[in-house]
Amino acid sequence: MNCLMNLKSDYMHINLKYLGFVALISMSFSACAQKSSINDQSIATTATMDTFEIKKTDDEWRKQLSPVQFNILREKGTERAYTGEYDKFYEEGTYYCAACGTELFTSKTKYNSGCGWPAFYEPSTNKNIVEKKDVSHGMVRVEVMCAKCGGHLGHVFEDGPKPTGLRYCINSGSLKFEEGKKKE
Repeated sequence: MNCLMNLKSDYMHINLKYLGFVALISMSFSACAQKSSINDQSIATTATMDTFEIKKTDDEWRKQLSPVQFNILREKGTERAYTGEYDKFYEEGTYYCAACGTELFTSKTKYNSGCGWPAFYEPSTNKNIVEKKDVSHGMVRVEVMCAKCGGHLGHVFEDGPKPTGLRYCINSGSLKFEEGKKKE
């Protein structure tokens, strides 16, 4: 009987340690989720495909885009980290939406964040992107989309450099680069 009491006591001690650990992890995730939203008042939460100027069927997009581009831009996919064409690419020029050609970013705001995707601290103009709260995959993030065609570009986070403190983490497959000065 004494042996059984000791086992029960040891079991309760392990359970209390486990519960404490679970509580600590839960609080950490809760704090991260709260911190990761970028000014919730400015995030468009009602953006639907009807919101965008360019409307095409999936078949029309498939004819225009490569399979990788279609997966990223239309199905909200992502390329594996460190595999994208523009991750470690630092030529001077302008980045456009691979689906519709809308200007999105310039090389002046691109930097090496070490995250495995092209990173920019600001778009070339805020009117060409739409930000939407994204709660997929058990995370709270802010999705970045092309304002003209609704193509998924990536996500924006609040851990970037000055002057904005933002990191636009963008899939290479959603971008088309043109060397030199931007179009006027």
